[in-house]
Amino acid sequence: MTGAVLARRAVVAALLVAPVPALAVPEAGVPGRDAGQGDSLRGQLLVAVPQMPDPRFARTVILIADHDAAGAFGIAVNRPIGPRSVADLLRAMNEDPDGAQGSLTLFAGGPMEPAVGFVLHTGEYRTEHTTVVTKDLAISSPRPVLRDTATGRGPRKLLLAVGYAGWAPGQLESEIERGGWAQALPTEALVFDMDRAAVWDAAYARRVQSL
Repeated sequence: MTGAVLARRAVVAALLVAPVPALAVPEAGVPGRDAGQGDSLRGQLLVAVPQMPDPRFARTVILIADHDAAGAFGIAVNRPIGPRSVADLLRAMNEDPDGAQGSLTLFAGGPMEPAVGFVLHTGEYRTEHTTVVTKDLAISSPRPVLRDTATGRGPRKLLLAVGYAGWAPGQLESEIERGGWAQALPTEALVFDMDRAAVWDAAYARRVQSL
C-alpha cells in the first residue's frame, strides 16, 4: 500500500505516540466526496480474508472513509493500542484539561503515517473540521472532539486512531479482485461497541459478494 496519493487528504492531526502522545494538531479536515457516488466503497468495511497474504492486515477490519479515482483511505477499527486519559491527551495538545475525566482507547488505524491522528465518530456530531463519511459516520480532527468530549459535548461514540490504510488509484480494486479482502456492511455496534477481539469474526460473517 502507498500513502503518497493521500497527502492531500490525510493531514487531520499529528499524534506522536509515546506513553502519553504528544499532539501537534493542524486545524484541517479530511477532504472527501459525498457518500454514495458511483462504485465507491466509502462507508463500507473491508475485512481481511483468512488467507490474507500481508501479515500487517491479518484479521483486520477497515472502515473505508474515502474511495474514488484518486485512491482509497481507511481506518482499522479492531487494532487497539491501549488507554489514554482524556486529560493527558488535552495536555499534549496544549489544551486546558481542567475537569476532564475518563479515558479513551487509542487504536492503530493502519501502517501509513503512524503519527497522524483521526477520530471516527457517530454522525450526529459535527465541527468545521468534520468530514461526513455516511449519514451515520464521520471523521474529525482530534482537537475539537477531545475538547468537547471533556465537557460532555462530544459525539455519542468515537474511535481515536493513529495511522491509516491507503491505496493508490486502482490498487484496492486489484486487491479485492485477487481475493485479499471481503466486503461487509458496517453497524454502529461493530464499529464502536463490540469486544474488539470479536470484530473480525462478526464482520467476516457479514461479508457480501458485492455492494
